[in-house]
Amino acid sequence: MIKVVCGIIKNQGNFFICRRKPEKFLGTFWEFPGGKIEKGESEIDALHRELQEELEMSVKVEKYLGSSIYEEGEFKIKLIAYLCSLANYNGKLTDHDAFNWVPIENLLSFNLAPADILIAKMIAN
Repeated sequence: MIKVVCGIIKNQGNFFICRRKPEKFLGTFWEFPGGKIEKGESEIDALHRELQEELEMSVKVEKYLGSSIYEEGEFKIKLIAYLCSLANYNGKLTDHDAFNWVPIENLLSFNLAPADILIAKMIAN
């Protein structure tokens, strides 16, 4: 199982989501940003590193939110979510082709990646 951490980044009442580039696995799906946890790395350290590498974004991690598991054939992922507040972001994208700040009531209307749907439902409740 691949462990992936994501940031549920809130700013002015909206949540940050990114759309995966079409050529990537699960291309064109929207997701909460983050990435794989490397060996010997804490979840929070991985989250800070991934957000910096992919978005040049910095956040304040506030608390653990929950996790979801998604399986498709041999592929199995555990998505671990942390609620964060935005510290700094200038609009850079590397693994994504779009981003959006979305109010909670509109979050589930986006074509979210399967593991992210469960996280979005946690936030909505």
